[in-house]
Amino acid sequence: MTDADDFDAAQWREQLQSHRAEKDDFFGDHPQSPIPPEERDDFAGLDYFDPDADYRVTATVEVHDRPDPVEMDVSAGRPQRYLRVATLHFELDGEAYELAGYRQQADDDGLFVPFRDKTTGQQSYENGRYMEFETEGELEDGDEITLDFNLAYSPFCAYSETFACPLPPEENWLETEILAGEKA
Repeated sequence: MTDADDFDAAQWREQLQSHRAEKDDFFGDHPQSPIPPEERDDFAGLDYFDPDADYRVTATVEVHDRPDPVEMDVSAGRPQRYLRVATLHFELDGEAYELAGYRQQADDDGLFVPFRDKTTGQQSYENGRYMEFETEGELEDGDEITLDFNLAYSPFCAYSETFACPLPPEENWLETEILAGEKA
């Protein structure tokens, strides 16, 4: 399930920039923007790390046939229950890492991958960032998916206290800098 063989860096960069422009438009103008209405006139766009294809990696999927429930603390309010449905194994700068992928229901599509790294609280949001991935059908052991950290984003609670956001569990704290995606 990887597209590493037909990766077009120029097309990828163009799609990433387009995605970022659409997000900036949403944050600046949409009624459901997490930016408080009184601050939208001054909103000049989100701050991002420069696009870097080195932070676009292939991960091997380890499926958990009996997903473990995980209670994630939340920025405000009661913990939320998720299911740890997969572990994603990948390499970055020659080092091996893993991140857990979660779903709120076992039959949900996609994976929710909240994480912290060594930029957390410095260059990136103090409570971590998120990635989400749509999956084509059921995941199986050994499947490969592309993790693009350039798509890592800050949750809505980074922009307004009216939102309550799950906090990345300790198992998803990476001991490296992810210099990709949204900055603080």
